[in-house]
Amino acid sequence: MSRSLKRTPITGMTDADSEKNDRRLANRKLRRSTRQILSLFGVDCDTTSLPTIRQVSDVGLFGKGGKQWLEDPDIKDLMK
Repeated sequence: MSRSLKRTPITGMTDADSEKNDRRLANRKLRRSTRQILSLFGVDCDTTSLPTIRQVSDVGLFGKGGKQWLEDPDIKDLMK
């Protein structure tokens, strides 16, 4: 397994190892805004009026800015 290679030459666009902290902050914002809406309108409010994760946070601002195709990948780039 140590010599296995990726089949598609795609890699992340940044040096960030993880987006864990960004996801934590986004979920924190979501829970806070949900609690605020529930405190204003009560527990009987319509669930469609509650915010979603995409409305609260912008994925483009996370540590990893997306993925990119490698034009001429080296064998080192394809190692898992």
